[in-house]
Amino acid sequence: MHYKATIRVTLRPSVLDPAGVAVRSGLQQLGYASVANVRIGKYIELELEADNDAEARHQVDRLCDQMLANPVIEVYKFEVVALEAARR
Repeated sequence: MHYKATIRVTLRPSVLDPAGVAVRSGLQQLGYASVANVRIGKYIELELEADNDAEARHQVDRLCDQMLANPVIEVYKFEVVALEAARR
């Protein structure tokens, strides 16, 4: 079956996010004083082939753990949807 995965990778809450700090500062300079915190992350979409939902989720979990996220400083969440089911 053909699946689509959407993945969100963010820094762990304990890790300083310099890009987020810079964006927050810029927003505050533009007059958005109510912005208290900004965290920057990655959004990834990919399509894959798998025999079933469990195998698709397992593949995406391994991809995230081995390549798409650094487990030391990042956490990830993902959703996997069978494309045939999504088109109905």
